[in-house]
Amino acid sequence: QLQLVESGGGLAQSGGSLRLSCAASGFALRYYAIGWFRQVPGKVREGVSCISRSDKSDSRKVYADSVKGRFAISSDNVKNTVYLQMSRLKPEDTAVYYCARSATCLLATPEGFSSWGQGTQVTVSS
Repeated sequence: QLQLVESGGGLAQSGGSLRLSCAASGFALRYYAIGWFRQVPGKVREGVSCISRSDKSDSRKVYADSVKGRFAISSDNVKNTVYLQMSRLKPEDTAVYYCARSATCLLATPEGFSSWGQGTQVTVSS
């Protein structure tokens, strides 16, 4: 069964940090682009960050402008997990965060991603 499971969400204060995890089962993450998205009720799903295939030497990391310099994506191929380290959190980062896989890091087209996890709630208080 191909599955992604997010964890690590919770409550943080403005300026604080959280680390989200996206663990894969049934397939090897390193052969796929893995994207992080977030969604607030009533709004469209927003691409946050993506890491391209980590089995290649030219693996790229992509960030939305709203999180650039504050969030960092990384992968651990041994643990088959992708992480999103979120720092200097802002109340507007509050959302449900999802990870998903694709062939390429096209964050503008969430419909190109599959195997979506169930999401993890991040709440940032001011």
